[in-house]
Amino acid sequence: MTTRSRSVLTLAAGMAVGLAYAGSAMADDKVLLIGDQCDRTGATQIVGTVLCPAMQDYYKLVNSKGGIDGWTIKGDEIDNGYKVPEAIEAYERQKQMGALMMTFYGTPQTVALNARIEQDKIPTTSPGFGISAAADGTRFPYLFPIAATYWSQGAAAIQFAKDQLGGDLKGKKIAYVYYDNPAGKEPMPILEALQKQEGFELRTFAVPPPGVEMGAQIIDITQRYHPDFVIDHLFGRSPSVAIKGYKGAGYPLKKVLGLVWASAEADILAAGGWSVAEGYNTLQFAGAGDDYPVRQEIKEMYKKEGKEPPKEMADTVAYNRGLLQAAVQVEALKNALKISGGQKPTTEQVKAGFEQIKDFTLGGLVPPLQITATDHEGGGWVQIFGVHDGKFVKETEWIHPYRDVVENVLKTAE
Repeated sequence: MTTRSRSVLTLAAGMAVGLAYAGSAMADDKVLLIGDQCDRTGATQIVGTVLCPAMQDYYKLVNSKGGIDGWTIKGDEIDNGYKVPEAIEAYERQKQMGALMMTFYGTPQTVALNARIEQDKIPTTSPGFGISAAADGTRFPYLFPIAATYWSQGAAAIQFAKDQLGGDLKGKKIAYVYYDNPAGKEPMPILEALQKQEGFELRTFAVPPPGVEMGAQIIDITQRYHPDFVIDHLFGRSPSVAIKGYKGAGYPLKKVLGLVWASAEADILAAGGWSVAEGYNTLQFAGAGDDYPVRQEIKEMYKKEGKEPPKEMADTVAYNRGLLQAAVQVEALKNALKISGGQKPTTEQVKAGFEQIKDFTLGGLVPPLQITATDHEGGGWVQIFGVHDGKFVKETEWIHPYRDVVENVLKTAE
């Protein structure tokens, strides 16, 4: 081949690459990229395999209606397997892709990555997990819990125990059973503060990962300690192990409350079914059940495609949390596009978009969120549901008790 021929071919190849790149750029010109981490294969896949498809369904629903003022939402999902190294790798990859915002998955992963999002100025959500002190947007400017943190969950659990035990906790014994990792330990500052205020006895019981063996803890709790109430902060496969263990030991499940990651249909079914879990109480930061307009819209979207609704919708708790995450992301992008004048927003404008979310409820599935520059949690709201007659029954409306205690711990947290 002559030198001239090589030059012509090289030029042609270069033009082809250039045209392909230009075409890709044009295709991406009206795309808003979100980087979503998930766990479909690791210790908490019982949640990730439902929650993450729900997020994709919500993006799909919004896009089916024309996106956000003509902008298409793309959720790039990476499975981190609930492992920190994989989470760091996923973050760096999505940053290079130009993600305008991200969603983390897992408290250890959030702790490991917070410094990076601050350095890179990428707003990131950690709904219902992560660093509780991130509720303070002045200290954690780019991390958005957007749902009740473990501190708010702990406060609500104590309030529910108090209500169940006649309105007075003085002298009562409460067992706190937790998955032994950073997430499991996160509610302790609130529990300890409320122990002093309310005068109850608190004993903690650590469950080593992966939480599939709890025989020793169950015996210690039910046969030695004899608590008046039990708060479970478990996840993965451990919630079902605990439910079966209490049931087998004869401890009344009406005196047990699972924090948010011990509260899905999958946990009930893995424990042996609804009859086994009768009386068990669950904490939720998004509504449980099917009676929400957004769920009906998604079903209708699939029906128009000639498809059945996705099987993941049956686990309403985890699925609805995925809808909350995605819906809050989309609301932030809507606000960001207003700020940017319809141009592709910057990550700083997306951050500002989060901080302008006000009274967002998604048809009742979401509490009345109001996210500001100082409150990245949105109020710390939860509902409590109980297992009754084969389903979750709402026990309370949206509540966020002991806000003064939570805010005081927030101010003094290191």
